Amino acid sequence: MRTLNVSISDIEYSKFGIKNDKLSFTDFIEIVSKELSRQNLSKCIELANKYGLSKMTMDEITDEVKAVRQNAKNRN
Repeated sequence: MRTLNVSISDIEYSKFGIKNDKLSFTDFIEIVSKELSRQNLSKCIELANKYGLSKMTMDEITDEVKAVRQNAKNRN
């Protein structure tokens, strides 16, 4: 087994809720994945608000998805 050293600031250490100076690679990946997911979700929400998608009902979203799928089928 190999050891990989990663340096982070005290702020990041606290932000990510790290409680131990030694993490398994799996734990490290999980922490990074959660943060990337959080950032991606924030960006999606920002874009949905920007383009008015956040005001759509679930029925409207379902209709849009069906229309796009039907359009894709018709092209093939």
